[in-house]
Amino acid sequence: MITQLSRKLVTRSAGAREETSSHNAAATSRLNQGLKSPFWIAGLGLACVAGLSFIGCSKQAAAEFTRPPAPVSVVTAVSKDVPVYLDEVGKCVAREVVSVQPQVSGKITEILFKDGQDVKKGTPLFTIDPHPFEVDLQHAQANLAKDVALKKQAEANLARDLAQAKNAAVEAQRQADLIEAGVASKQAFDQAKTNKDALDATVLADQAAIKSADESIKADEASIESTKVQIGYCHITSPIDGRAGQRLVDLGNIVNSGFGSSPSLVVIERMDPIYADFTITQSDLSEVRRNMAQGTLKTEIRLPDAPDTPLEGQLTFLDNAVQDGTGTVKLRATIPNTDRKLWPGLFVKVRLVLSTLPGAVLVPTAASQMSAKGPFVYVVNNESKAEMRPVTLGQQQGDLVVVTDGVKAGERVVVAGQIAVTPGGAVKVDQSNTEAGATPISPGSKQ
Repeated sequence: MITQLSRKLVTRSAGAREETSSHNAAATSRLNQGLKSPFWIAGLGLACVAGLSFIGCSKQAAAEFTRPPAPVSVVTAVSKDVPVYLDEVGKCVAREVVSVQPQVSGKITEILFKDGQDVKKGTPLFTIDPHPFEVDLQHAQANLAKDVALKKQAEANLARDLAQAKNAAVEAQRQADLIEAGVASKQAFDQAKTNKDALDATVLADQAAIKSADESIKADEASIESTKVQIGYCHITSPIDGRAGQRLVDLGNIVNSGFGSSPSLVVIERMDPIYADFTITQSDLSEVRRNMAQGTLKTEIRLPDAPDTPLEGQLTFLDNAVQDGTGTVKLRATIPNTDRKLWPGLFVKVRLVLSTLPGAVLVPTAASQMSAKGPFVYVVNNESKAEMRPVTLGQQQGDLVVVTDGVKAGERVVVAGQIAVTPGGAVKVDQSNTEAGATPISPGSKQ
């Protein structure tokens, strides 16, 4: 029975396959006939149009999607008068530097200051043993006294010899008169005349002795003054107001006079006012000279550790030549330094203010972006949409920068959130900061 049932199933499956094959052959025949029919071609065209319409609708639906407004912070561009300047690196230099040298030789007996002490002009510094010079002074004074005594003696001799010479002249004249009268001998006259001539010569010798004594007295007085000067040199004082450095000698050291024969005793530098030396390139020289002709130029000195508190000074020196090899020109600014913020040898930032640019448009430096075509900013219009503006930038003024072209005063520029902004796209403005110079608040930050 099972065998008969299996045969029936096999027979029925074979019939089904034959029926399916016949059905497929008939369908293929009808399809080939339909492809040749114009109605089939028209139907196919309608189907294609319907498909394209479906695709177009899909694209239109995608185009109708709009991005949400980009959250941004904006600041209003302002108009201010700003300086035109040159920024250079400078070095502080003491206005006066004195290397104290001994002017007499001797032993250091006193040191009257401390290393690094502020000194005034005339402040005692060192003492060199003055005793050898005091002995020389006493010797010169003794010579002076002796020569003064010799002069007095010569003056007394002169007075005596003048009196005798006058008597001899009278006697010679009397003998001459007697000879003419015939009552005196020639021998008596000759003796009287010889006596007169001898006394005249003695008077001349006395006058020469007085003159020699005068010259000796002058020499003694000069020697005394010289010795007093040397004694004064034994007491070394500060020649200027300033700050003393480290002393270079100790008590008991023997020092020699003459520059170069002995090391300096100490170096003193005047620190108020102080100089700041810097250089500019030769390409800036014409502009600097043009502005110098209109008046003294102001300088701003900034310390490395305090860039926000500049010290004001004035340009006081412009070198007379461009340096060979570097093409730079040396300049010098003078700055008051009463509080000693500036120190000799310190490197500083020097800003030379050339002129003032009136009504410059300023925006925060954070507003400026860079593209392949140059710098640009996003400006938010009245419709709360961002416009991409190419700009021309000038000098930086702290946290702001000058915009010479592309933005007007009063326009709002994006300072934070530019990454989400698209040209012409809508933006959502954070109203917390609107003035130039205010610290922008990033979108989503907490105040």
